[in-house]
Amino acid sequence: MKKNLVLFSIVFLSISIGYLLGSENEILMSAEKDSWSINRLQRLLSYIENDYVEVINTDSLVGEVIEDLVNRLDPHSVYIPAQQRQSIAENMQGNFYGIGVSFFMYKDSVTIIRVLEGGPSEAAGLLAGDRILIADEDTLFQKKYSSEKIMKILKGKAGTLVDLTIYRKSEDKTFQLEMKRGKVPLPSVESYYMIDQAVGYLKVNRFSQTTFEEFDLALEDLLSKGMENLILDLRNNPGGYLIPAKQISNAFLGKDQTIVITQSNMGEEEKSTAEGDGRFQEGGLIVLVNEQSASASEIVAGAIQDNDRGWIIGRRTFGKGLVQQQMPLGGGDAVRLTIAKYFTPTGRSIQKPYDGNREAYFEDLSNRYHRGEMADANKIPVIDSLAFKTPKGRTVYGGGGITPDFYISKTMNEEEEWNSFILNSNFMNNFVFDRLDQNRKEFNAIEKEDLLANQFEDLLPWRNLFLEYCTEKEVEIEAEEKQILKAVKTYLGLQLFGENTFNRINNEEDVFMEKAITILDSLTD
Repeated sequence: MKKNLVLFSIVFLSISIGYLLGSENEILMSAEKDSWSINRLQRLLSYIENDYVEVINTDSLVGEVIEDLVNRLDPHSVYIPAQQRQSIAENMQGNFYGIGVSFFMYKDSVTIIRVLEGGPSEAAGLLAGDRILIADEDTLFQKKYSSEKIMKILKGKAGTLVDLTIYRKSEDKTFQLEMKRGKVPLPSVESYYMIDQAVGYLKVNRFSQTTFEEFDLALEDLLSKGMENLILDLRNNPGGYLIPAKQISNAFLGKDQTIVITQSNMGEEEKSTAEGDGRFQEGGLIVLVNEQSASASEIVAGAIQDNDRGWIIGRRTFGKGLVQQQMPLGGGDAVRLTIAKYFTPTGRSIQKPYDGNREAYFEDLSNRYHRGEMADANKIPVIDSLAFKTPKGRTVYGGGGITPDFYISKTMNEEEEWNSFILNSNFMNNFVFDRLDQNRKEFNAIEKEDLLANQFEDLLPWRNLFLEYCTEKEVEIEAEEKQILKAVKTYLGLQLFGENTFNRINNEEDVFMEKAITILDSLTD
């Protein structure tokens, strides 16, 4: 059976590649040639399996062959082995089935950092700081299990039961809890809130199956609170599904305005246009992007920019103008193949150049630093032949990402980059948890508004404690007290109140946000 699945995988991949690279007639004419190729592969596998001097895992070998073939196509066509397929699917469907906690291995125990909103653990009364000692018959403490292994133990089919042994440090007690696994949301609308009486903020971290539903509910809520202007944050959003990108763009555009143009491998073009039923067709609109904004993020940013609907602020986006489709290979494996190109409403392709070298392609972002582009917008490569005009006469360029209307430079030196990385990473997150774990009752008494008003600074000598923690962990850092307090506040917000508060604090004194608010203010003058 396994052998048949392997052979089916090779057959399917051969047909897929033929479809991508040739016309329908060419496929029919080359059917006999394809059959010869497949037969040769079948024969080789048979020789290896039956006659080779050593025992070879042909499944693993075929996986390597498929991966090598796909890697010869374009940088966004990828082979997905069965063991990776489930986690990718969960991320893109917007939920998974489990108990619903964020955790890490703290000292020798699986420790809950945060109970996820809307999940089974919240309903069961688990708390941040609880230790999961045993799950069914699996002892989890003092095992040094990887996060992947722990997640595999805690996840399961919907409705299945898991018996947990919990230690609650805040009450110094151990208790048993039988919990039914259920749906755990993985929100893609990470955060939204009102900045002031008229300006709303909404952050999308990826484009999954549930993104538009989440976005629409958030937008409706912001409008009910009097929102007149919106800051849409797509920074560090790697993209995802095309449909929610179209739906979100539709929310902002007037009837029949173009959202995106896709071109199939056969050269056929399809134009997607707005229905005219969007919730926010008027009002100030700012879209925040950076070099990690890609794919579906660029579709939204391009639709807004090319229709003169709003302003793009940030740095040049990644530059991915290709559309993929995931196809099964059998045996749980899949391949995600590029099946089309897309163009912004003015007709520009924002796909950056690719010469067959995958490594060089993905090194483009670091090369932007070396060229000085991150610090100076004048060093962004411009190809005059790829200039396009928007309806209001603005010049926009194709050939490699969306260039923002207002550029935010990045001028940190190497030491500043390191300090920023430490202050905005799991290292700081772990430090904050360590302090919370030792002072849980005191911090649980803090209200969200107290934290936002900085009424946490006098609770502990944060700077000294953090520098002692760095010394203990052998991490070198030079940071001012103000920087340390901002990072502490951010992760206190995350662990005590969730992503929304985390982003709200993180956006304080953020140069992207300050520029956006300045522009919105100028629109109302």
